[in-house]
Amino acid sequence: MAGMVYLVGAGPGDYRLVTLKAVECLKKAEVVVYDRLADDRILRWAPQDAEYIYVGKASSHHTMKQEDISRLLVDKARAGKCVVRLKGGDPFVFGRGGEEALLLEENGLPFEIVPGITSAISVPAYAGIPVTHRAVATSFAVVTGHEDPTKGESNMRWDKLATGVDTLVFLMGVANLPHITRELIANGRPADTPAAVIRWGTKPEQRVLMTTVGTAAEDVAKAGLKPPAIFIVGEVVKLREKLQWFDRLSQRPLYGKTVLVTRARSQASRLTALLENLGANVIEKPAISIAAPADHYRAVDEAIAHIADYQWLIFTSTNGVKRFFERLGRSGKDVRALGYAKIAAIGQTTADKLFSYGIRADVVPREFRAEGIIEALKGKLPPHARILLPRAAEAREILPEKLRGQGALVDVVPVYQTEAAEVPAEEADALRQALSAGEIDFVTFTSSSTVRNLMKILGGAESLKHVRTACIGPVTAATAREAGLDPSIVAETYTIDGLIEALLKSL
Repeated sequence: MAGMVYLVGAGPGDYRLVTLKAVECLKKAEVVVYDRLADDRILRWAPQDAEYIYVGKASSHHTMKQEDISRLLVDKARAGKCVVRLKGGDPFVFGRGGEEALLLEENGLPFEIVPGITSAISVPAYAGIPVTHRAVATSFAVVTGHEDPTKGESNMRWDKLATGVDTLVFLMGVANLPHITRELIANGRPADTPAAVIRWGTKPEQRVLMTTVGTAAEDVAKAGLKPPAIFIVGEVVKLREKLQWFDRLSQRPLYGKTVLVTRARSQASRLTALLENLGANVIEKPAISIAAPADHYRAVDEAIAHIADYQWLIFTSTNGVKRFFERLGRSGKDVRALGYAKIAAIGQTTADKLFSYGIRADVVPREFRAEGIIEALKGKLPPHARILLPRAAEAREILPEKLRGQGALVDVVPVYQTEAAEVPAEEADALRQALSAGEIDFVTFTSSSTVRNLMKILGGAESLKHVRTACIGPVTAATAREAGLDPSIVAETYTIDGLIEALLKSL
């Protein structure tokens, strides 16, 4: 049976500008085929076990040829897969979505088009430039700037285009600016017409160069502006002087700083949101993924079958809470099965997660790590107390060992395990280059596993030598030191909020 292909517009850059329909499609995707300009954070809405295929294209460098991408969509659909083809901007605005749709149609395969917000209007908007204004411009045109000027005959009607439209927006035109501006001037557009070049529009690293048609090519060369960028021409450009709302966000404390977030994709959203609200440019590169334990929940299911035997349950993470209660539900039980058992949580975030299931933790230590819970439970455990500890498979042994030292009977059951995230070689190379070039200011670690697995992805600590390292607590910081890093920022409160607070204090 044939599958389904959704040709989805990922928007202009800021991942929050993706549509609700796009998110709905991603949630049911079995295969995600995505471009360079589709923000990685959009991928967090897709299932963790989906197949991810990167087909990114940079200027003059294609990971996969267009005809091969189109054929890939056909092959996956024929295999019965639900495929999301995630394209930067809108699929039909110079996105070659039409070519992909036609090949699917030729092969009798079902598809849907999910429009996206095109950079042609959104990027100027973020720069404070409306493409139309009642008093200035009543028409605009979106033009490809990627036409090859060396081919025998141009498809552009420059004689009509240059003066026939108030506002001109050229996409993918930076490399061809000398040709574009020559044609505009030669066909009647005044050389002193206001113009702007906008790089990485809608993203925190957005850069706007104000210029004119006559000086644009020279100004861009001097500024060293590279793709991706758009070129906008017209009197509306002058309105930026009063409407540059996005630039005013530069007063936020982390504006201009780039932070690498290494949490699992399913967990990164809150940390990312906090950093972005403070003005940071966030790069999410999950170093870990959360997976089922190696025993496929055998141990925790056995413990749940005898849950009435336990006097205490201790949760060390929100993942542990979530996975435990998922298994409890699968067994046909709910929170009432816990009976009179006492509950302990390491950290307020874990306690809050428990409360979402209707449970208020009896003990939340002041120090949010294993040593804190050991101290908090002193004198509270009955002789030979039965304790259930649902946690990560690779957690430290200090907690169960110390509890057993107090005479408790502790059953440690894995409810999840962390695995090194799979990162394509080209993405790992790009990340190493960005780190080595000083393009990233901070890297955040929220667990020891994020440290160890990022080291695997990068092939060591060499590229991180000139990047400031922020750790959620002393245990994670110790792992970072063992890996050859020098964590200059260590949270005093071992939470995401504490990590943010420590990072701000370091500025």
